Amino acid sequence: MKSILILLLTTLLLSAKSFAQKHQYKNDDFNIKEVSVSHEPNLGVTVWEIRVNGTAGKTTPTKVGQLDGAPVLGYVFPTSLKPTDVGFNQTDGIVALALTSHPDFDDTPLWDENNDKVYDNDGLVWHPHWVILHEDERVAGGLSVKQFKKADETVVLPPTNPGMPMYMDSPGYPVTAKSNTIKVIVPDYRMNNKTDFNYDGVTAFMQVNTSNENLPMLGVYEVFSVASGDLSLPYKVKK
Repeated sequence: MKSILILLLTTLLLSAKSFAQKHQYKNDDFNIKEVSVSHEPNLGVTVWEIRVNGTAGKTTPTKVGQLDGAPVLGYVFPTSLKPTDVGFNQTDGIVALALTSHPDFDDTPLWDENNDKVYDNDGLVWHPHWVILHEDERVAGGLSVKQFKKADETVVLPPTNPGMPMYMDSPGYPVTAKSNTIKVIVPDYRMNNKTDFNYDGVTAFMQVNTSNENLPMLGVYEVFSVASGDLSLPYKVKK
């Protein structure tokens, strides 16, 4: 598992250095200043935060009007957690908590993030996903959300998953973005009461694909910023 982690993180780091050109979304809103995860034992939760040089969450994707090619922006926490800690079956890859925005589709069918009594129209609102990331040379960013065949009976997903053939969950944790900080609160019991793990912080541009079988359904196409600078997952949960 450790060797896989090193390989995946090295790939992500190289992609971050390779794409130095100005992306339309690459700005200080995604330039990470600091990342932290703190445990609050009296509340039984961890608080995950990414602080940026700009305004966290201010920049959101431009709507393209369809699912195929839909842009996704993310503040992502790669972790050393196991897939089984967050409700998946054991599988190779990196467990990451991704805070995302994507106006062209809604993948949180159980949650009404904008509180308008409509459950399928709030993909633009920043919201969390557990995902399993794996190496994928087909996309510029070198990573994608791990997919599986629908008939694969060995796959286990949490009951809050959005129904897509990927290792993705829509857990509904509260996300807030204020000033230079975006944060999410995760109950201990929703990640197997694990409060001692390593993590990093990444911001990235992703894109959906539903038309080209030679590309992943959700790939990372550009990495904007890496908290540690070397993707070594050096940070530990603060007690």
